Amino acid sequence: MTIKPQILSCFLTVLVLSGCGSAASSGTTESEFDADAQLAYCADQTSKALKTIPDNGEIPRNIPPGLKQWNQVDYKDWTSGFWPGELWYLYEATGGKKWERNADKYTAYLKPLSVSPAIDHDLGFQVFNSYGNGFRLTRNPEYKDVLLKTADTLATLFNPKVGTILSWPREVPNMEWPQHNTIMDNMINLELLFWASKNGGSRSLYDMAVSHATVTMKNHFRPDYSSYHAVVYDKETGKRIKAVTHQGYSDSSMWARGQSWAIYGYTMVYRETKDPVFLDFAHKVTKVYLDRLPKDLIPYWDFDDPAIPNAPRDASAAAVVASALLELSTYTQDDDLAKQYVDKAVGMLSELSKNYQSRDKNTALLLHSTGHKPAGSEIDYSIIYADYYYVEALLRYKKLKEGQKKLLTYKSR
Repeated sequence: MTIKPQILSCFLTVLVLSGCGSAASSGTTESEFDADAQLAYCADQTSKALKTIPDNGEIPRNIPPGLKQWNQVDYKDWTSGFWPGELWYLYEATGGKKWERNADKYTAYLKPLSVSPAIDHDLGFQVFNSYGNGFRLTRNPEYKDVLLKTADTLATLFNPKVGTILSWPREVPNMEWPQHNTIMDNMINLELLFWASKNGGSRSLYDMAVSHATVTMKNHFRPDYSSYHAVVYDKETGKRIKAVTHQGYSDSSMWARGQSWAIYGYTMVYRETKDPVFLDFAHKVTKVYLDRLPKDLIPYWDFDDPAIPNAPRDASAAAVVASALLELSTYTQDDDLAKQYVDKAVGMLSELSKNYQSRDKNTALLLHSTGHKPAGSEIDYSIIYADYYYVEALLRYKKLKEGQKKLLTYKSR
């Protein structure tokens, strides 16, 4: 459902939640949070970044602590779609032609992905964030062509015996290659398949996405609805062999970003299917995350790291969840729960805006994200996907405040 006008009005006050805090935890009420001011900050920081990034066909990925310049990657890196996606969002937020020009330039770097064999599941992250946003905002038919070709490429990783998309079609530690592995991150990439099935692609793409979400729902979660990062299946029988972590603290821990992918992913799957089973599941995977958050609403990188409170935080997970909660609130039949979701999202965005912005430290938007702590990689970094979901969440919140009925990021139909 969409939020009623009277409920939107009610959002201007803060409900103090029992349990684990609300927007008041960050000291900011909804009426005090200024999304336009934060979007202006994002535009200013990104303008500075554009002046420093070499024009060499590579794309920003991260900035280590204490440094100012982006480390860059080529189009094959799984994060390559977030930078052009951020530029498209700033074009949407400002209408400035410089954002459209730069978004188009960096988006074009990713075109080879549409005509190359799939090297992993991340094509949604890469191509939908870039070309998907670009098509939504410009209706450029060349963008649509790339999206449809890429969806067909992603579909080549679907194993009908298992019912999910293969995440890593190669040797990865602890994944029992050549058995079939699926990681929670893959939930986000289903959006490309849903979109393609409704915009000229095969209906089978829709069926693959639903199958993946259903099988993942049955095999990827513990009784409390916290998620495993990875599940390994027998590639011939579809039987679950084991459920493990790759980037979390342990096989039994709740890795913060993994749970954020589940919250965002099942919210999106409900939007695309309208199946209440997925909406119910989105609520359940959200509750376990919100119930365990610290008071400031920014998670530690893993909820079960014994080093807490001296463990690293993960701003990227907070940004993903803030964006997801805003959309989930619009589908929530319980008005009090819908309000709680918005309050939580505002609290997260407020805390990120007050205490996690990069400002004069570097040209990213946010500090203090954690990439792959077990591998010692990107710990306490600025990381591009945190910036992407931060801008997305700010835009979604602005739309909600303006009374828009849909917060959907990628709808083109």
